[in-house]
Parts: sequence; C-alpha cells; structure tokens
Amino acid sequence: MAPLIEINSLEVRAGRTAIVEKLNLKLRKGTPLTILGETGSGKSLLAQAIIGLLPKGLTVSGQILIDGRDQAGLSRAQRERQWGRDIGMLPQEPWRALDPLMPALPQVSEVYELVGKMEPEAAWHRASGDLDRLQLANAGNKIPAQLSGGMAQRVAFAAATAGGARIILADEPTKGLDARRRDLVVAQLKDRSANGGLLTITHDIEVARQLGGDTIVMRQGVVVERGTTEQILSSPKSAYARALVAAAPQNWPDLRAAAVGQPAKRRVLAGCGLSLMRGNKKLFSNLDINIAAGEVLALSGDSGTGKTSLGDVLLGLLPPSSGQVLREVEAARYQYQKLYQDPPAAFAPQVTLGRLMEDLICLHRLDRGRLLSLMARLNLSKKLLGRYPHQVSGGELQRLAIARVLMLDPVLLFADEPTSRLDPITARDTTLMLVELARESGCALLLVCHDPLLVEKVADRHLHLGAVAED
Repeated sequence: MAPLIEINSLEVRAGRTAIVEKLNLKLRKGTPLTILGETGSGKSLLAQAIIGLLPKGLTVSGQILIDGRDQAGLSRAQRERQWGRDIGMLPQEPWRALDPLMPALPQVSEVYELVGKMEPEAAWHRASGDLDRLQLANAGNKIPAQLSGGMAQRVAFAAATAGGARIILADEPTKGLDARRRDLVVAQLKDRSANGGLLTITHDIEVARQLGGDTIVMRQGVVVERGTTEQILSSPKSAYARALVAAAPQNWPDLRAAAVGQPAKRRVLAGCGLSLMRGNKKLFSNLDINIAAGEVLALSGDSGTGKTSLGDVLLGLLPPSSGQVLREVEAARYQYQKLYQDPPAAFAPQVTLGRLMEDLICLHRLDRGRLLSLMARLNLSKKLLGRYPHQVSGGELQRLAIARVLMLDPVLLFADEPTSRLDPITARDTTLMLVELARESGCALLLVCHDPLLVEKVADRHLHLGAVAED
C-alpha cells in the first residue's frame, strides 16, 4: 500500500542556512509516526512544509507526496482545497488556530458546515458531541480568551479534526494539559490514526509511548535515529536519543535537599481568603497562600481549575472576588513577574527580539552583558535577536522570555508551565536553572506544573487546586 505521505530529501533553508537537512520519511495508514527532538530542531517547520505554510523567508526543496501527488506542482488554491478535507493540522499555539472573537462551539460547528457540508443543526450537534468527549461541555459559549491554555488546546484539536481529514499533523497536541486530559487527547488521536495517517510532533516521551507506531528523533535539523517507538524508548542507539530518555524527571537530582536546614526566610507575599469567580462559577474560595524568598511552591490542578488566574491575582493583574494580597518585601512593581504559558502572548509580533530586549534594557537601565550571559546559559544563539517572534521556535521563544524576566531580578516569579514547549533535556536544564537562581537570589518561585514527578524533585511545598464544574 502506498504511503499517505512520502518525503524525499526534504530541506528547509533560511538563506544559505539549512534548518532541516535531507529528510526522508513515509507515513503509512494505521501506523502513527512521532517526531521527537530538541527545541528548534526543525520539527514544526517540517509540518509547515508538508501542508504548505512555511513562514516567509524560508525555502523548501526536495519532494513531498501526499496520496502520491507531488505538492510542488500544485497552486496555492489547489493546496488549500486539501486543507481540512485530505490533511488537517493542529498548530503548536492554539491562539493562532482559533478565532479570538468566536465562541468555541461555533468554531467547531463551522468546520462541519463549511468543510463537511453539513446542515447547521447537524453540524451543531456533532460539534457539541466533540466538546463533550473532550470534557468541554460547558465551554462552548466561551471565546478563546475565556479559556485556560489547556481548554483552548482541546478546542483547537476539535476544530482541526472536525473536517474529517484522513491525515492529521499534530504539533505538540498535548502541551498545557494535565496527565488525564493528555491521555484523553492521545487516545482520540490514536483512534483516528487507525483508518488514516497521524504525524505527531511532541516533546513528551509519554505521548510517543502511548501512540506507539514509529518514531524519528531529530537534532539540529538532522535525523539521528529512527525505528519503532518501543525500540527507541527502551533501547535507543544514538547518544542523543539516550540523553532524551534519561532526561525524564524521575532521573533528576532532588533539589529540595538544597533548602533543608536553611534558616527560614522572609515571606515575600501572602494571599488571605482569596476567592475568584469566572462568570457565575467559583474557581477557588477562601484560599490562603504564602511564599517566602528563595522558596519553590508548586501549583498543580486539572486544566481550567484557575491556576493561571490565581497567579494573576497574586501579581495584581486580576482583582480577586474576595480576600486580599499582601506584599511584604519592598520592590519595584516590575519585579513581580510572570512567565506566560503561551510565549507569543508575551512578545510584540512586529518588533524584532533584539529591539524588544534593548527597549527593556534602556527602560530599566539594565546590563546588556547580562542578557548575553543568560542567553548562553539557556543555550540560545545571539543570532535570534535579529529575528521576529514568529521566526523562532516555541521553545526558543519561551527561553527568551525566561532570559528577559531574569534580567529584572524578580522577587516573585510566577512561572506558568515554563517548560511546556521544551524538549526533555532543555526542560530539565531550564527548570534546574530556574530553581538554582531562585535559591541564589532569594526569588520566590511559584511554579505551575502538571508533572507530579517534577514536583517531587524541585518543590519545597505543593498546592493543588481542585476541579471546577465548567471544565
């Protein structure tokens, strides 16, 4: 049987620089194909090249066949007619896939109407069923800004798959989801692949394990290993694949030991009797929370339970419905900082990264040399400063956001899933660096995390928010 997708000697270039080099792959019906690899290795660009949506300034060469049809000979209009019907894509950032002004249910229903040619009532019924299966029954009338990151990710998944495409390209489909909902999405993806094709790009080794099928490991735009998922995860042959598997949180050092025996430090912030409503639903009530200098407090809970909202309340970005927040350390307002769950939300899209950093340096009279030092520590090339936010990978943008925040010497850092876009190795190194810097500088670190193993390794204390009715 001919492969659904066949790629021969694919290269993606930025000028003379090869980002993806001489890549070959075959996606077959009923056999999921997963691509693992480091942040910025060209995985997302591969998916964009397949569907024909590479960013401006990048060029592609080689052969891409979809259902045996060479994509190079197709016009833009011909390619667009395939979208949703023959091939669908779930992009890495749900905010780029969703209409910001349209509620969730109409967004999914519209796909059934326009792509599936259904009558409005039937389309509405199918869309409602999709949201129910994704545990979003009460989110249908909410616009994307009213959804948590995990909820928006599931709505984008429903919209991307509603057209009935036989081939699905899923770019980080489970980021921002708690383990239970991650497994739910993975199960639905796997079911769809039984009678079609599924190409998944992920940093989550557990996602690859559950999908099974075949796996390709990429580094710096080059395939370093390929084989069955079981073989690669159980006995990887390449040094890089072995390092990926070894970077799982259960293999991290226990950083809580660093805080044992230290004298109690001054409390940075306290929330007393905090409650917050979302519409007519209560996210949390009568919540007391405090965090001390140099302490790491982990915050967990299902998607949509109000973790991000709680952080916004503590930072003064969102007023509580009741209760108060007390700041007990004298510091500038900008030293209470947030690392956003979706890094594009933290960067102006029409300004280069270098200009954004320079503006920050000038505004607060910061040391330019420290930026380069932090970038080196985060394994970021200074060449990235000449690019716009959409011209770097999600993982690179997240690490740039971390560098920018650390330049401000925060006294409190609310880190909202700060490694959700990072490969296991980079996620480990970045998390350990954040914790180390928090201990060294006395910065209070409030860390949102869905991984209980990671929490066990780094958190001094752990606060779990319970489920909410609308999610």
